[in-house]
Amino acid sequence: MSVDPDAVNHINVKIFLAPGATCELDHAIPVFHRWIKDNLCPEMMIDVADYQHVPAGPGVMLIGHEANYSLDNRENRLGLLYNRKAALDGTFASRIQQAHEAALSACDRLEAEDLFRGKLKFDRDKIEVAVNDRLLAPNSDDTWDALKSGIEERFPGYALKRVGEPRDLFRVSITRE
Repeated sequence: MSVDPDAVNHINVKIFLAPGATCELDHAIPVFHRWIKDNLCPEMMIDVADYQHVPAGPGVMLIGHEANYSLDNRENRLGLLYNRKAALDGTFASRIQQAHEAALSACDRLEAEDLFRGKLKFDRDKIEVAVNDRLLAPNSDDTWDALKSGIEERFPGYALKRVGEPRDLFRVSITRE
C-alpha cells in the first residue's frame, strides 16, 4: 500500500512531563472548564471528560469539535496530548506544525495556571507524533518511508524512532539529540 503524505490528517502530538514534575489530574477539570468558558483554544471546545478511573488511560480530556486536548497517561507516560480530529488543508508537514504548535501553546497555558504553577513542567524535547488513522497510515515501513521527511522537517536535529507494533497507531518517538 502506498501512503500519500498529503492525504494524512488526524495528527496527534504528545509532549511528556519533565522528570520530577507533578500533576494532579483533578486540577485539570476546572482549568479545562474555564478554557471552554473563556474560549482560550483556537478550536471550538465543548466538554470535559474525566477518565482518571482508567488505568494508563486518557486521563482528563478537553473535548472539542476540531480537536481534543488531554492530560493523557497512556502507557503510564503522562503528558499533554493534542489530538487533531478535523482535516486541515496544506501539506503533511504543515499539519504536523499546526498540531505541534497547538500542543506547545497548551503546555504553556497549563504551566501558567495557578493550580499547576511550579509543579507541572513539560519536557519539550520528549515528544511523540502519531497518526490517528490506521487505514491511511498503518504502523508499517511504507508509512514510515512516506512520512519521515515531513516529520524531520518539523523536528530538525531530533532523533526519530518509529515505535509500537503493526496493530498500534503509527507513532514516532522524537527526542532532541
